[in-house]
Amino acid sequence: MIKLRCSKKLFRRSSSKSSTASSSDAGDVGAGCGEIEWEVRPGGMLVQKRDGRGDVEVITVRVATGFSWHDVSIGATCTFGELKVVLSMVTGLEPREQRLLFRGKEREDSDHLHMLGVRDKDKVLLLEDPALKDMKLRAALAAQAVQSPYQPFIRV
Repeated sequence: MIKLRCSKKLFRRSSSKSSTASSSDAGDVGAGCGEIEWEVRPGGMLVQKRDGRGDVEVITVRVATGFSWHDVSIGATCTFGELKVVLSMVTGLEPREQRLLFRGKEREDSDHLHMLGVRDKDKVLLLEDPALKDMKLRAALAAQAVQSPYQPFIRV
């Protein structure tokens, strides 16, 4: 966040209103004008920070995982990577094990929800990465073989 100092002269309005109305307008603007706060939007644009709105618009995304589904509340400007972190707390899958599909396409971790058109009550499909699932299965079988070093010589 970048803060710039401003002078009251920049924000004074020249109008034909009465002096009481113009002094109250100047007083309102001058009262909060000590510093201007700036923010960088996801697209890279530098804009003045808005105080009138709430900080973040929160949307609810319905995430389907096979036969079950979860309703997750997240900020509209968050990324799919941040959604994966929230889903890891709900499902138990690590973010690198998850694949998120929205509108039939797998989405990257750096894609922003609002840039791709995710709105309130939209559905996202969560799949477990098949390559990592296969690796976990092989590791479990290898660990099981290592746990029992003694093998019977004769099998009946």
